[in-house]
Amino acid sequence: MSEPRFRRYTAEARSAMLIEAGLACLARGGIQAFTIDNICRESGASRGLIAHHFGSKDGLLSEVYVAAYKNFLAILIPDEAMDLRSLINAAFSDELYRRDPLNIWLALWGEIAVNPTLRDAHRVQYKALLERIEGAIARHAQERGLTVDSQALALPVLALIDGLWLEAQIDPEDFSAARARAAAVALLSHALGPIDP
Repeated sequence: MSEPRFRRYTAEARSAMLIEAGLACLARGGIQAFTIDNICRESGASRGLIAHHFGSKDGLLSEVYVAAYKNFLAILIPDEAMDLRSLINAAFSDELYRRDPLNIWLALWGEIAVNPTLRDAHRVQYKALLERIEGAIARHAQERGLTVDSQALALPVLALIDGLWLEAQIDPEDFSAARARAAAVALLSHALGPIDP
C-alpha cells in the first residue's frame, strides 16, 4: 500500500510550519531570503496559506518575530527566578551565540526600523524582555545587599548583550563566546559587584 501523496494538517500545525519556515529562511539568508516563494518551498505550503493564516507576508513576519522572541526567552530567562549570572551565561551559550540565531536577530533588527507592523510586535516583546532582565538585576542586587535602580539598568544590560551579539556577526572568529561573556561580566561588575558566571 502506497503512502498518501498529501497530508492533512490542522490550522495550528500549518501556521507553526510556516513560522518555522520563516525562521529558517531568515537564518539562512537574512531578510532578503524571507520571500513568499522561499517560505512556501521550505514549508511545503501554497502561497495562499500565508494570506489565509497571517493576512500578508508582514503578518507572518510579525508572528515569526514573536516566535523568535519566545525561543530566545525560553533560553535566556526560562523562569521568573532567573539570576543575572545565569542570564549572562545563557546569552553567550552555544544555543544563542551562534550563526543561525544571530542571523535571525540581525535580519529582524534591520527590518524593525522600516516596518511598522514589525515595530508594533517588537514593542510588546521588548518590554517583556526588559521586565525579566530588570527582575534578574533586582534579585542579584538583593542577594548582595546593593541598592540599584534595576529598571534603569535593564536597558543598558540588554543593549550590552545586543551589541556583543552584533560584534559576533561582524567578526565571529575574533569575537568568541568566552570573550563576549568576559566583556559583559567586566562591565556589569562595575555597577553590580561580582557577577561570577
